[in-house]
Amino acid sequence: MSEDGDSSLFLARTPIARPHNARSGTFENMDDATPSAPKRRTRFRRSSEPVPFRITDGDALILRQLARYRFLRSTHIAALVGRSLDRTNDRLCRLYHAGYVDRPRAQLDYYPTSGSAPMVYALADLGAQFLAEGGVEFANLEWSRKNREAGRPFIEHQLEIVDFHVALERSTRGRSDVRLIHPEEIIASAPKATREKRDPFALRVGISHNESSSEIAVIPDLVFGLLFPDGSRRCFMVEIDRGTMPITRADGRQSSFERKMCAYLAAHAEGRQMQQFGWRTFRVLVVTTEQPRTSTMIKTLQRVDAPLSPGPALFLFALSHELRVSDPLAHMWQDGNGRAISIT
Repeated sequence: MSEDGDSSLFLARTPIARPHNARSGTFENMDDATPSAPKRRTRFRRSSEPVPFRITDGDALILRQLARYRFLRSTHIAALVGRSLDRTNDRLCRLYHAGYVDRPRAQLDYYPTSGSAPMVYALADLGAQFLAEGGVEFANLEWSRKNREAGRPFIEHQLEIVDFHVALERSTRGRSDVRLIHPEEIIASAPKATREKRDPFALRVGISHNESSSEIAVIPDLVFGLLFPDGSRRCFMVEIDRGTMPITRADGRQSSFERKMCAYLAAHAEGRQMQQFGWRTFRVLVVTTEQPRTSTMIKTLQRVDAPLSPGPALFLFALSHELRVSDPLAHMWQDGNGRAISIT
């Protein structure tokens, strides 16, 4: 019987977990605190004790979610797979010691000072190999190397993107009046030229900024849509701003949030959304850190000259700490003209 109480969920082609140490052929202990374990396992070191382990359908779902999102907290995974946090942690622990998932060591930068923080997980090489055998396509299977190379700022930014995406999933789950359109669904229905691009969501445009002209590509942190019963939809690009990028710069060739806003306005004015995705229009959701920064962004936006674009109304702003306690669909966003707007 599995931890989920259903022995029928075992995957036939992988009856026993592969050894984490392929050279020695031993299996890893899967549980940080099993009764048979002589001592508690360290958080970032896999066990070398040979305890058998079977992969369940639920475990495969966890691996697919990690492949989809790259980095997830245990709390994210529990919400996405519909399990209790205790059961999720148990399976993650087993998957970690078996070598199917990683616990990125960049967490050590902050984990000792916040010991109660949920653990961050990523797909490991064995997990990618398992999914590849089931038909999931990957550009390469060197996930563990990429996990080791990921630094703390990158991981934290990815987790904030996931926070927002998971909040969207939870707020639309079970509703009949609105359905979430995921990024992969948007790409699947996009023109062939878009599907074949290395980064299909990148919007490449020419902009004029502070008396200098340049061609840049703006890549949203997240793209999604909302589909309504009458067949209409609303499409969004999301920017998760952690307060580290300057809002304006004297040199228009350097990165700034103003430059990014100019690119979105130019893309809309040129109809890039129609060319790449078949959308008539879209809005840009900006999740940032504090109200003074929002106010500065809006003032900067209102100075931008962008003919043929929707202007400041293209952007909707919200604070990250408010969204943590609010349904993003019910939340009242502030547009670039200072009006309160719901995205539904």
